[in-house]
Amino acid sequence: MTAAQRFARYEDLFALPDNVVGEIIAGQLYTHPRPAPTHARAASGLGVDLGNPFDRGTGGPGGWWILDEPELHLGADILVPDLAGWRRERMPALPKTAWFETAPDWVCEVLSPATARTDRVLKLPRYAAAGVAHCWLIDPDIRTLEAYANQDDHWLLLGTWGGDDVANIDPFAAITLDLAGLWVD
Repeated sequence: MTAAQRFARYEDLFALPDNVVGEIIAGQLYTHPRPAPTHARAASGLGVDLGNPFDRGTGGPGGWWILDEPELHLGADILVPDLAGWRRERMPALPKTAWFETAPDWVCEVLSPATARTDRVLKLPRYAAAGVAHCWLIDPDIRTLEAYANQDDHWLLLGTWGGDDVANIDPFAAITLDLAGLWVD
């Protein structure tokens, strides 16, 4: 970092336009546009598929908080995954702040051309180091879902599913996901 550069601060996020998502990773401000419709559809569809059985306990085991775009304060990093989930046994109540300091048990990033590199190269290692147990990466353009488990702060690929696959995927293997519902035709 040169003398003219400075570390990004939380206040820098407030100056961003409404159509931009900002994150602070390793002291640097990263921005990207709000999600495109295919990206938003995949995230929203997955949130519905997981939210009813896991967050609300309708037709499933319950026991989770499933949230869209939560602001995570993980050490000095401020990250905004597309979806995140916390087991209620680890976080019995939602925080009173607008952000979360408890690392989620699961995160999901929906990849786009504007975010794929940041999601994979910068954010994934930070999620692992923070103790996130599971991570899913969804690519709506090529219609795939990759699932990972945290093994000693490194990601182990559990599997890749795509297209019209129907699957039971950890940590939500108690239900069957129909991936076809995530994609826009």
